[in-house]
Amino acid sequence: MAPRVSGRIDAHVHLWNRVTDPQPWIDPETMAAIDADFGPVELAGMLADTGQDRAVVVQAGNDLGETGRLLCHDVPVVAGVVGWVDLTGKVDEQLDELGPGRLVGIRHLVHVDPDPDWLGRPDVGASLDRLAARGLAFDLVVRSWQLDLVRTVVQAHPEVRFVLDHLGGIAEAPDEAEWERGVRALAGLPNVAVKISGLAGIVPDAARLARVVGVALESFGPHRLMYGSDWPLANLGAGSVAWRSAVDALIEDLSDDERSAIDGGTASAWYRL
Repeated sequence: MAPRVSGRIDAHVHLWNRVTDPQPWIDPETMAAIDADFGPVELAGMLADTGQDRAVVVQAGNDLGETGRLLCHDVPVVAGVVGWVDLTGKVDEQLDELGPGRLVGIRHLVHVDPDPDWLGRPDVGASLDRLAARGLAFDLVVRSWQLDLVRTVVQAHPEVRFVLDHLGGIAEAPDEAEWERGVRALAGLPNVAVKISGLAGIVPDAARLARVVGVALESFGPHRLMYGSDWPLANLGAGSVAWRSAVDALIEDLSDDERSAIDGGTASAWYRL
């Protein structure tokens, strides 16, 4: 494990209490490792185990109420919240309802939306520009086959700071060559950064992991990459500690400045923490 450095940020974690925010997608039989509630206490323990200081908490459902509840976690380990608002509705009114605080970005579950072209809707595009005016980033959770649409949208909204989650869905990509083409094309646009996250499940395939992270490093550069555990979902794979160790090994030959960017600097800048 790399030495603990002040300011190390895990850019992608989830919290949920299933009394207020049920997670019906969790299968108790196949997902026993996350069939539980996860709050700030558990988060603090995971961060201590992985040598991180703070985390960005990301929405798990398209629910304004959930976002409000996440924003109530006024604890030092929560650096900010990427929440949800209805981008097809009155965005400013919803943001005013949430109020000022730790909201640093918005995300919509694009990868499972019934409308495959949801991201390209004109009303969504107008709302993305409202997020930019408010200083908020927008997280992109998509499948690899959606990367062409992502590039079109990112290019059309140069004032929006976009964050591509989970290396653009590479863990489930049916065609790695298609994914790589999409990622490299997206890297040409300066208003998008990428999370090295959501990959704990492929840690045992060291060659593939090194290859896909290598593509991200080469195309985006360390200063547009940020580390994320995707905890507690990482527990469905190798786990957060093994994932952190895998990332440390992959970036050990970078300079101190480059590692610091991935380990917190990029997240801090992109989310304005």
